[in-house]
Amino acid sequence: MKKKSTVILLVFVMALCGLLAGCGGGDSESGKAEGDQLKIGLVQLVEHPSLDTIRESIIAQMEADGYKDGDNIVIDYQNAQNEQANLKTICQKFVSDGSDLIIAISTPAAQAAFGETQDIPIVFSAVTDPVAAELVKDFNAPGGNITGTSDLVSADKIMELALQITPDIKTIGALYSSSEVNSASVIQDLKTYAKKKGLKVEEAAVTNSSEIQQAAQSLAGKCDAVFSPIDNTVASAISVATDVFNSAKIPFYVGADSMVADGGLATYGINYETLGTETGSMAVEILKGGDTSTMAVKVMDDMKAYVNQSTAKTIGIKIPEAILKDAEDLGE
Repeated sequence: MKKKSTVILLVFVMALCGLLAGCGGGDSESGKAEGDQLKIGLVQLVEHPSLDTIRESIIAQMEADGYKDGDNIVIDYQNAQNEQANLKTICQKFVSDGSDLIIAISTPAAQAAFGETQDIPIVFSAVTDPVAAELVKDFNAPGGNITGTSDLVSADKIMELALQITPDIKTIGALYSSSEVNSASVIQDLKTYAKKKGLKVEEAAVTNSSEIQQAAQSLAGKCDAVFSPIDNTVASAISVATDVFNSAKIPFYVGADSMVADGGLATYGINYETLGTETGSMAVEILKGGDTSTMAVKVMDDMKAYVNQSTAKTIGIKIPEAILKDAEDLGE
């Protein structure tokens, strides 16, 4: 009799626990108990202004949307210091820690995260061509556990701006990292444009930032102007490149506004704060149950010219008023 009463009591307690769990004790969207913090792994390839701006804007937008670090989410921010091996280790840790979402800033970071998990949702930022990087099947239908925002800019548009500012260009240098698939893609677009315009392209591909000075010096002696796409390796040591080109009075056209602020002459591109804000909004949508496989990659369409008047004066170039009236000067 005593044994039977114990069994009945146990069944009652289990039923009561189940009832309580079904009456609002959990979060049906995240699978987390109420009050639990969601784990966000945030990995950035390297520190430089564009990527830093993206990261800060992502965090600010997530907080504005109700996801605050240290409150209902915990953000584990890691910087790989431009080392591929570090990216792999960081992303493996995010997976083993049971992250609810991984945010990857830059193409190499996104590739590393995607290489470690096809289960945890991933949102990337500053991936120029996610299809070429083999992250998504299609911009409009990614098809897997990863989506995000693209910083795709047109080499054609930047070169059109370059020819308005310095119309006598005959040979354009291409300074980029051979290990970054997005950079190679943009340089191919540059070659196609140059061929149509009868321009010659001189390439200087580097594998790490320590090679940039020598590569820049080699181009300065051969070219009328130099172009670098949105390239993490070049951007991380851009002061080295701008010192070389500005000393040689060679106009240096770049892919990002931060690269203009750091001494490049001009670009036609996107605002990285806006890119980060859009990425943060996508991260929140995913945390609320959004499906990465059907969530289209966002490409920024709000573009403008950015110039550096200080650099222009240094190298003895006058930027036309027609450009200045609509451009943002980052040289002050």
